[in-house]
Amino acid sequence: MDRWLAIVGIGADGVESLSASGRQCIANADHVFGGARHLKLARTLTTGEEHIWPSPIADAVAMILSLRGRNVAVLASGDPNHFGIGSMLANTVGPDERICYPAPSSFSLAAARLAWPLQDIDTLSACGRPLAAIVPYLQPGRRLLVLSGDGETPAEIAALLVDRGFGASRVHILEMLGAEGERVRQCAAEACELVDIDSLNVVGIEVAAGPESSPLPIATGLPDEYFETDGQLTKREVRAVTLSSLEPHPGELLWDIGTASGSIAIEWMLRHKANRAIGIEPRQERLERAMRNAISLGVPGFQGVSGEAPGALEGLAAPDAVFIGGGLKTAGLIERAWDALPLGGRIVANSVTIEGLSVLLGAIDRFGGSLVRLSVERLDTLGTMRGLRPALPVTQWKAVKP
Repeated sequence: MDRWLAIVGIGADGVESLSASGRQCIANADHVFGGARHLKLARTLTTGEEHIWPSPIADAVAMILSLRGRNVAVLASGDPNHFGIGSMLANTVGPDERICYPAPSSFSLAAARLAWPLQDIDTLSACGRPLAAIVPYLQPGRRLLVLSGDGETPAEIAALLVDRGFGASRVHILEMLGAEGERVRQCAAEACELVDIDSLNVVGIEVAAGPESSPLPIATGLPDEYFETDGQLTKREVRAVTLSSLEPHPGELLWDIGTASGSIAIEWMLRHKANRAIGIEPRQERLERAMRNAISLGVPGFQGVSGEAPGALEGLAAPDAVFIGGGLKTAGLIERAWDALPLGGRIVANSVTIEGLSVLLGAIDRFGGSLVRLSVERLDTLGTMRGLRPALPVTQWKAVKP
């Protein structure tokens, strides 16, 4: 059982660059897993049974675990623990059972070719992931490296850049890095007409914002016009305070009950790439609108649940924080949300009605916390003059589960 699994990173140049230990692990393995390309590259060393990755690749985890105790080698591109199979196996095979021999990653090779300091670059993968996830990283002057899913990905990235107003961005297509056929080409996103791009490629982006671009600010409280809405939207100023009250931390899950346009959940996810959110909404057209907003604003991982809370909460992953923006008067809703929270979990609820205020007063009596009134006034015309017109004040309750 000791170190029965070897995860070996192999570059496009094949076994020549592998360490002696990596070669020995492949040669001694009873079973070798990898893509067809990986298996072909290592065939001069392989003596055990070959297994091509199934589709979906996640199904391979059970196959590998069924061989626990045998000598098993897993082949991967570059660094297996960076967007690779090593990351997928991390939660099922402990460090005492496996050993990993990484090769230079595609990102390391790309940064070396472009002379970009890797620590200052945002690295993303488009392999089996929605391209919309690039959107939050489109910031003027930033550099990105994106691992392509295939030879079509560079053109899709260029089209996204043009559509978002970043057509002047410089795009670098780096193909077959480390192999004999390595090639690096450049173009502007708005004039990207390169053809015959190898499926093994990395796209480097030097982001340049045009006059039509709308880079997403890193502060909370995105402009209201960034969201498609039917009028049910937590307005910018209140949204900023609400996110502050929810106190998002990396990797946490939010329940956004009564998500409407999805603004709270979307901004929660924008705070950190590991953050997750579930939006619960009884009206299907609003839920679909929230999903469109999530894709448009670069958080395609947003999960929408159609239904009325608290019934729709059954079976959901336990949240770290809960926001209630609708349905406050529903019997048992606050109690159900409170019970789902872990110790230290936060709950925030907003209301503009007297009836909602009554519910919040009952909640503070039962669960404690704080109650604040948020009032915003906006400039408006009054005949031939101007004045500050107040919006409906919002009462906000926040509590932390002790």
